[in-house]
Order: sequence, then C-alpha cells, then structure tokens
Amino acid sequence: MEVRHLFLLREIAVRGTLAAVAEATHRTPSAVSQQLRTAERELGVRLVEPVSRGLRLTAEGLLLAESADEVGRVIGEVEARLQSRLGKPGGTVSIGTLPSAGEALLPLLMPRLRGSAITVDVRDFDVAEEAFARETLDHDLVIAHSLTGDVPAGAAHLVSRVLAREPLDVALPAAHPLVTKPVLTPSDLVGTTWIAVPAGFPFDSVLLAVESATGTQLTRRMRLVDNRLVESMVAAGEGLALLPRFTTPPNPGTVLRPLTGVNAHRAIVGITRPDHYARRAVRTVADLLAEIGSEVMAQHGGPFQAPPG
Repeated sequence: MEVRHLFLLREIAVRGTLAAVAEATHRTPSAVSQQLRTAERELGVRLVEPVSRGLRLTAEGLLLAESADEVGRVIGEVEARLQSRLGKPGGTVSIGTLPSAGEALLPLLMPRLRGSAITVDVRDFDVAEEAFARETLDHDLVIAHSLTGDVPAGAAHLVSRVLAREPLDVALPAAHPLVTKPVLTPSDLVGTTWIAVPAGFPFDSVLLAVESATGTQLTRRMRLVDNRLVESMVAAGEGLALLPRFTTPPNPGTVLRPLTGVNAHRAIVGITRPDHYARRAVRTVADLLAEIGSEVMAQHGGPFQAPPG
C-alpha cells in the first residue's frame, strides 16, 4: 500500500471528480485515472464505481480515503521529531486566507518569523463558509471564518483553532438618520437597503437573523465580496452594510455602529488537516496567529465593545 494512493483517494472524496483532482494537482485526467487503476490493481479491490455522470468511492475506497489524514499525521509527527533533533522548526507553510481576516493578522505575523527557518506562502480567496474546508487540500493552514460556531461548516473533521473573535458593525452613510443611535437593534433596520454579500457567505446569516427577528424582509440592492468596494458604496449612499471591525478604517463617508439582538460577530478560525498540523512549522505559525489574534482583540477593546464615535 502506497501513501500516495491514500492521498489520491482523499482528493477524490473531497473534490468529487477526477477532472477536479487533475486540475488541482496540475496533471491530466488520464494521468490521475492511470494512478487510480494502479492503486486498484495493487490493492486488489475496486476503489471507485460509476454514478450518474461521474464516479464515487466504493466503501473500500472511502475507508482508505478516510485513513489518509491519520497516516499523514503519523508521518508528520515522525518528521516533527526529526526536526526537533535538528533544531528549530523550518520549511515553507502555505497559508490560504480570507482577505479581511488575513489583513488583520498576517502583517503582524511576518515580522515574528524573521530570523526563523520558516517561510510562508500566502494566497487569498473569498468563498462560502462550507468551501473553506476544501481549501485545506491545497494549503497547510487556512484562515477562515464562521458566524455559526467555532468550527466552519464542513470542517468538523479538521484541526480547528479560534484565532480571534471579531464584531461585525453596521456601516452607515455619514448622513443616514440611524447614525444618531449609538447601538442598533434589528427593529432599527426594518425598511433599510443593503450592500450584501453573496448568498451562502457567512455575513449574510446576520441579515437573515434580522429578518427572522423582525418578520420583515430587507432589501439587498447588490451583493459584493470586496469590503473596500462595499464601504465605498456605503459612503456613496447606496445602502447599509456589515463590515468587520478590525480592518475597517475610519472613513469620513461612513459611520460604524454595533448591532445587538442577533449574533453579529464572527470567529476567525485557523483550520488545517491533521497531517499538516503535525508539522512543527505549521503548529508554530498557528500558535503565533492565535497570539496575534488575542492582541488584535485587546487593541480593539474586545469583541463586544462599541466602536468610538
């Protein structure tokens, strides 16, 4: 049994198709298919079966796919013990990050790694909450977020660490009547128009909670993912928005107000696969990010303190 075959089956289980695996691993579909056939021949069992227009893992294939994290973790722990004998942790740690969370944490991480043997490779993306777990196939550590709990949807089988808790404030145009209120409640928002996020993105759950609490529907004028663009639309008077407190700088055109009565804070979470987390370098980076998250929360007065002004 070859470890690479277990990892291939894990890729198929998570990504769903051979074409998706091929694209993610920069191979041709035929090369992936050939590796799969080799694995079946060597193991003596069928690992996939046809379903609809694609393939799915057999019970045996699923068993082996679910073992990939366990086997990888043991290998990672052995490598970590070897590194401990050789000295400080080192190597490259690939980080995939939600842009707003990465903006709050990563600039403070880089100086703390100077002089160490650890380097980081960073890529940003903004996806629906349940898609963050899939990104752990391509990154050692993923900085995600969740408004439903301390573990993003779909990440229960992964190693998950809360790095920070951040309020989501209501951004208002500076001339909006609600700026006279120091704190907003769901009833204050009845009849308002919003610059929202795409359906399925975590921030949208706050607006859904407001609608549930008030029994009314909010108007979503547009759906955007870039917070800078969202803030510019708020400043232009196009609607209200939810913006993360840690990375929303003061802007003459907008005013931030905290929202009570519904869950309006997010957990910024680091998620990683057990085999990745077994590496000392990955654990070191996760520890530093948690330390930085605590400092950022303290700087902003904790997750539930109203912003000044």
